[in-house]
Amino acid sequence: MPTRWDPEEGPSSRLAVVLPGVGYSPAHPLLEFARQALLQYGWTVQQVWWDPPRGLSPEEADAWVCDQARSALDADPQADRRLLVGKSLGTLAAPVAADLGLPAIWLTPLFDRTGSIDAVARNPRPQLLVGGFADPQWDGDRARTLGCDVADFLDATHFMNVPGDAVRSAQIQVEISRIVDAFLSGLAA
Repeated sequence: MPTRWDPEEGPSSRLAVVLPGVGYSPAHPLLEFARQALLQYGWTVQQVWWDPPRGLSPEEADAWVCDQARSALDADPQADRRLLVGKSLGTLAAPVAADLGLPAIWLTPLFDRTGSIDAVARNPRPQLLVGGFADPQWDGDRARTLGCDVADFLDATHFMNVPGDAVRSAQIQVEISRIVDAFLSGLAA
């Protein structure tokens, strides 16, 4: 399976790096639909597939994720615009986005990891945060203080689904896809 995707018109000077979660690969719905939207808006997409090392302390995990993000961004030095998309563990790359001044889409960020949440707050570029109130990691009130676009769902878990309700789960995916599309449209303007 490819990990790099170019728009139909060919490689782009805009690079989006997609960082997964633990047990939530780029093939899962949130990241797959984000990939499709990015391609639609002319971004080249570099997916990162990983198996995080076991036994890392929270600080080591934070550093490891940031290293993965930097490596993926550095692999394409010709890109003149860059963007990060992270799901759960991937959102720990928020310090990279803040340091480099990159726009970002953060899906189910980990609000108990203050380093990444503080980085979201200090990043002046547009950012989108998406979460669910049935996810113990989500803090919608805090999200609204960070200066970002925020979308949250009362019934959604950390996987942005509703257990036992396939139709509602699919509806949430459609709603998130629309929100991501609108965010990317705003970046294109």
